[in-house]
Amino acid sequence: MTASADAAVHRWEDLAADQPMERLSRRRLVGVHAMLSEIRLRAGCHVPTHAHANEQFACVISGRMRFGLGAEGSPERREVTLGAGEVLHLPPHVEHSADALEDSVVLDVFSPPSEKTGIDAHG
Repeated sequence: MTASADAAVHRWEDLAADQPMERLSRRRLVGVHAMLSEIRLRAGCHVPTHAHANEQFACVISGRMRFGLGAEGSPERREVTLGAGEVLHLPPHVEHSADALEDSVVLDVFSPPSEKTGIDAHG
């Protein structure tokens, strides 16, 4: 069991931010079994369709996001629009895209953590 001394408090504004894509900035906390990312997207930001081995929860904190689910052009492809207080669960290997319909903040939870995610592939 981990000692309580290993527990830590973090402030988003104290964490380094990067900009892996145009109109998108990110701050991350990486743990042993999960990763939490604060994603800030400006209206019009488009994250192309991608998939990854990580399970992902996309928690919309503010704004509105449209997610495309499934392979581009497939009959299974569908779109969902989420607003503040809604969460999208993406199992591993599910193809998805994202569009910021307005300035938005999304908290993404990934398990397991990884150095690169779908937005890094399109930077």
